[in-house]
Order: sequence, then structure tokens, then C-alpha cells
Amino acid sequence: MKKIIALLLITLSVNAFAQNKGKALLNEVSQKVKSYDNISIDFKYVLENTAENLKQVTKGDVVMQGDRYKLNILGITRLFDGKTLYSISPEDEEVTISEENDDENDAITPSKMLSFYEDGYTYALDIEQNMNGRKIQYVKLTPIDSSSEIKTILLGIDSKTKNIYNLIQIGKNNTKTTLTVNSFKTNETLSKTLFTFDANKYSDYYINKLD
Repeated sequence: MKKIIALLLITLSVNAFAQNKGKALLNEVSQKVKSYDNISIDFKYVLENTAENLKQVTKGDVVMQGDRYKLNILGITRLFDGKTLYSISPEDEEVTISEENDDENDAITPSKMLSFYEDGYTYALDIEQNMNGRKIQYVKLTPIDSSSEIKTILLGIDSKTKNIYNLIQIGKNNTKTTLTVNSFKTNETLSKTLFTFDANKYSDYYINKLD
């Protein structure tokens, strides 16, 4: 019985240590991100579901400054000025205007991509991998909310720069989403109108305004 209790205490201590180390590392990442005036990222996005024989690979880029962002992916530009979201589709010649809904389907939107982990998760250190000469430390995040559609998230962090290298999200439907950062630039000179929607550029587009 004493051996069982001792083993249990050791297991709990190891788990607590892993969680504290994971949280400490994420705090470092958060502080680093908040120190930048703006961030520009080029990334690779992979969506997979083996059971559904689904695999979608695409590239994109995003510029973020505070809550504002400009995201280009799948031929669509998503422009968020801090209040209103404009989804611009040249192929359909349509602009959809709405409010950003961060909570919809547990979506990790650009405005919270580098800070979503600050609340609502438990943390634990996971494996460390060598990726092209870079040491990537993974932190495993598990949603506290049992009704979340997310099963787990693995957040890969560059041990040297403390920047996010990739994000692997596993859904309860076993859909795997992987976002890998190809380039990470900070504090660039941005146009003052970068996050401003110019209606004159889309006078021939259908404007779909959602209530």
C-alpha cells in the first residue's frame, strides 16, 4: 500500500512539474509576442481526416497588429479592423461584412492565434524535436471545457527564439489541423491603411452584410 501511495505521489509531482514548466514556457512566449508592435507570418496549413479520406494543403500569410489583422488564405482576404470583419472573395466578386466571432466552433482566429492558450486550457510539457536544426519544445494543451470540439492542441515552440513554430490541433471528430510557420517577421513598417477597408476598390462586388 505504501508503495502504491508513493508511486501515486511521484506521478502527481511529475504531472504538476510538467504543467508548471509548460505554463512557464507559454508565459515566455506570450510576453515575447506582446513586446512586438506588429507580426507578419507566412504559413503552411494542412487539414486532415483519415476516416473521411480528406487532406487539404494550402499556404497563407497574415499581418497582425493588436486585434487587427489581414489574412490571405484559399484565395480569400479576411480584413479585420478591430471591429468589423471583411471577407473579400475576388473569384465570387463578393465582400461579406460581419462581426468577428472568436467563439464560433472553437476557432483559433488570427487575432488570438498567438495568445489563445492563455485561458481555458491545462498545460503539460510534451516531446522535444529537432526540426531542421531547431529545437522545438511541444506543450500539450487540453481544453478545460468538456463540451469543446477540440480534443488536444500541441503547440511547438522554438526553444531559442521562444516564437511559435507550429500548432497541431486534434478535434473530437479526429480532424487534424496543422499550421506551420515558414517565416516570422516583427516590427515592420506597415501602411496606415493596411487594415482599412476601401469600399471604392470593390464597387463592382456584391456586398453581403450580415446582421
